[in-house]
Amino acid sequence: MGLPEHERLRLLEAATGRRRAALAADPRLTPAEQERFDALAARRRAGEPLQYLEGTIPFGPVEVAVDRRALIPRPETERLYELAAAALEDAGPGTVIVDLCTGSGALALALKHTFPAARVFATDIDPDALALAGRNAEAAGLEVALLEGDLFAALPERLMGRIDLLVANPPYVSEEEWAVLPPEVRDHEPRGALVAGPAGTEVLERIAEEAYWWLGVGGYAICEIGETQGERVLESFGAFDRGIRRDLTGRDRFVVARKGASCCV
Repeated sequence: MGLPEHERLRLLEAATGRRRAALAADPRLTPAEQERFDALAARRRAGEPLQYLEGTIPFGPVEVAVDRRALIPRPETERLYELAAAALEDAGPGTVIVDLCTGSGALALALKHTFPAARVFATDIDPDALALAGRNAEAAGLEVALLEGDLFAALPERLMGRIDLLVANPPYVSEEEWAVLPPEVRDHEPRGALVAGPAGTEVLERIAEEAYWWLGVGGYAICEIGETQGERVLESFGAFDRGIRRDLTGRDRFVVARKGASCCV
């Protein structure tokens, strides 16, 4: 089975390290390049995500490595970064940003790049995901505190009541939804980063319950959610001024909550 042309071109770039214009000018491959391309193409035909085969993906102002240790950052999560940056607007040395369930570190690193004076903390329960985030932080030359643990339990207590911006792309897929996900996702991306439990909102509800005590007055919590979860998540964040924002396809996708002030993003 052949590959779609756009995928074939992307894999050629990955196999050769050459840009598309250079490949168009001289499409000849060395034996080593041909061998690498054939191996990548075979893995793609077997269903492995294209982004894992390419090895890196652009995300906002940064580029991050991706592999089976973490979810592939989606355009929806890039929109989450944009909402978070717009909410915070500016950040000095005392500003605290926290990224829960950081995975590849994409959100934390994009926000650190945008607000270099801020202190950025990124947590994940999976040590393998944190190792990938650490690799990405080193490659980007960005200083982010990477902490292993379950949501807020990973954070130092001194941050309680002092967080200015909390972001999270947590697991929000239900057990039932997991069973019908495309094989490309179900067979390759980490289940623990996708599935929250029977309802799908379990992790979001935990974040809502604890976030109020960790945010400073006026602080924001912005989370990615499932498209059918808006009403239930709004109830969970009832202690906040909050609202639901939609993704580029018009589906409910984010909750934006602010402690002690009107939600204005």
